[in-house]
Formats: sequence, structure tokens, C-alpha cells
Amino acid sequence: MESNYHTLKRTDNQLLVITHLAQLLTYITGFGGLIVPLVIWATQKDRVDQMDAHGKAILNFQLSIIVYFILSIPLMLIGIGFLTLILIGIMAFVMPIINAIKASNGELPSYPLSLNFVS
Repeated sequence: MESNYHTLKRTDNQLLVITHLAQLLTYITGFGGLIVPLVIWATQKDRVDQMDAHGKAILNFQLSIIVYFILSIPLMLIGIGFLTLILIGIMAFVMPIINAIKASNGELPSYPLSLNFVS
């Protein structure tokens, strides 16, 4: 007999906050900001209410940051790449914090300039 356990999702705003803030690991490890939220999302999206939406937003944001970083490299030849790298770095630091606060209040995340890789 199949139980309804898997259809019930728990509310866990703290885990959503941690998932957003885990993106800041990139500043410490250089790569954890994508891997840790990916693992949390993959393992908890069916168990935690709103995790699927938050996880997809985080993954789309992190992948977009990588694309923008790569596009900034050739732009360094004309000087504008340094400015875009600074802006990307600021956005990649500030937006996870803003969205962690939103998550703690039960709101959905908003990451501007995110490309839609995961839908």
C-alpha cells in the first residue's frame, strides 16, 4: 500500500534561506555556490514546500552568472569587461542575501537577468 507521505510537503523556510546563502560559498571555495544549492534542491524539491521554485531560480541565476563571467572575458580587450566583472561580482553577492531574506518571509525569489536554463 502506497502512503501519502511523499505527497505532503513540509514548510521549511530555514532550509530555503540556507539554500540561497549557500551560493556565497563561491566566494570561499570558488565553486560551492552552484553545487551545494543543486544538491539541496535535488534532494529536497519533493519534500519541502517551494523548494522547487527556489532551487530552479538559484540554478538559473548561478548558471547565468557563469555565462556572464565567460562573456566578460573577451570584453576585457575593450576595457568594459572589468566593469562587467565587478557588477557580476556585486550582483552574485547581493542577490542571494536579498532572496534569503525573501525566503525567510515566505516569498518567492527574484533574480534579475537570469537566463532560463532550468524550468
